[in-house]
Amino acid sequence: MTSILLVPGAVPLADWRAIYRGSAVRLDPASAPRIAESAAAVERILARHEPVYGINTGFGKLASVRIGDEDLATLQRNIVLSHAAGTGAPSPVPVVRLMMALKLASLAQGASGVRPQTIALLEAMLAHGLTPIVPAQGSVGASGDLAPLSHMAATMIGVGEILVGDERLPATQALARAGLAPLTLGPKEGLALLNGTQFSTANALAGLFEAENLFRSALVTGALSTEAAKGSDTPFDPRIHALRRHQGQIAVADALRALMAGSPIRASHLNNDTRVQDPYCLRCQPQVMGAALDILRQAATTLAIEANGVSDNPLIFPETDEALSGGNFHAEPVAFAADMIAMAICEIGSIAERRIAMLVDPALSGLPAFLTPRPGLNSGFMIPQVTAAALVSENKQRAYPASVDSIPTSANQEDHVSMAAHGARRLLDMAENATAVIGIEYLAAAQGVDFHAPLASSTVLEAARARLRAIVPHLTDDRHFHPDMEAANALIRSGALADLAADHLPGIA
Repeated sequence: MTSILLVPGAVPLADWRAIYRGSAVRLDPASAPRIAESAAAVERILARHEPVYGINTGFGKLASVRIGDEDLATLQRNIVLSHAAGTGAPSPVPVVRLMMALKLASLAQGASGVRPQTIALLEAMLAHGLTPIVPAQGSVGASGDLAPLSHMAATMIGVGEILVGDERLPATQALARAGLAPLTLGPKEGLALLNGTQFSTANALAGLFEAENLFRSALVTGALSTEAAKGSDTPFDPRIHALRRHQGQIAVADALRALMAGSPIRASHLNNDTRVQDPYCLRCQPQVMGAALDILRQAATTLAIEANGVSDNPLIFPETDEALSGGNFHAEPVAFAADMIAMAICEIGSIAERRIAMLVDPALSGLPAFLTPRPGLNSGFMIPQVTAAALVSENKQRAYPASVDSIPTSANQEDHVSMAAHGARRLLDMAENATAVIGIEYLAAAQGVDFHAPLASSTVLEAARARLRAIVPHLTDDRHFHPDMEAANALIRSGALADLAADHLPGIA
């Protein structure tokens, strides 16, 4: 696995994807002077003995309470411990690692007042595979992702639990095993660690990366379904899409044409086909999937900017020794991006389910009922289609925008919040639901193409069918269906199906 060099403020989306997939992380040494100067600026600000939010005052509604110099270390420790109030299941390890890397890149930009040794500990935890246990629930996506980030910060001071491989250990024990020691936080450091949008952003990026793989896989299964139903590729003619001008639509039509190019199945019904137009689930793939691609790309742009930004508060400006309070912790951009990703995932699954329903209906597909050679004795794909329908409906319920919700917190000091964490956390579950839908389509489409033998599909689609048939045989008579679905899902989830057709598939960036 490669190692990603984090250049604070200039990390490309591909590097965040690699970190999510497991790549090691190291911080660009060139960031050291900025980090040191920012910490020195906090000391100079303290020396003026003026009240400065987050450095020598209380927090939130208690910002007017002045804290004496002798209590500053306790102040920072207390904010971490009191704010580590999350609940629910632990966040997935890849998401927590990505959150840590996002926080590392943010702090290293020298606008947070954090000391070099604090940043070094965060980097070392990533390097040694120390993943804090971070409960997934408890953030409203404004004033930063306070509870989740506090659970991360707590492990850095020796409180809470850390996952090391498959072993869940007390934080002090896990740190000691790696030759590390807990921190005593300096002025501003507790607040800098727990303030920011890194939890929401990590979850949103994870959802984006899974949605990208899902989108690319669904283009392959959609093309295979078109072949199974002996659908037309005329709706993918580039002249149609050039007139509408949407770039995603144009890219999807190009991909579908390339996937089907040279297909003997397609050639077999170019002439004398009595059907005038295919159902929308085939004909409108460029319009639906292209729209999904466009909003995924827009979400990617937003999240790439957010991932490279600084979102804690207050922000330190060493040039003038100022600590400026603002609202960069408000995660509204992340909430909007997460809502767009949710809609894209929902629609990718929705149109795929309609293709499954079309394939099992002999009146629409021209194939045996429920894709079984002996319907009646066998149920074939009857219930897998029901499962796909159930998953699509579940995703519809989850796709309601989170960003339109808000609830006041902190005695109305924090009176408008983004709900970005809610919007982003659902994405992995939604993507898993849609993966199962695409997996069912993969099975159904391959089964449909099997019935056209000895005719074959295009080279790339035959490779996709062969990859499935290597582990899932043709369904002649009913058998335990679940293992077939799990095998197909694994090919989708791993990216193996999309990789087979990678040269023909557009991406989000």
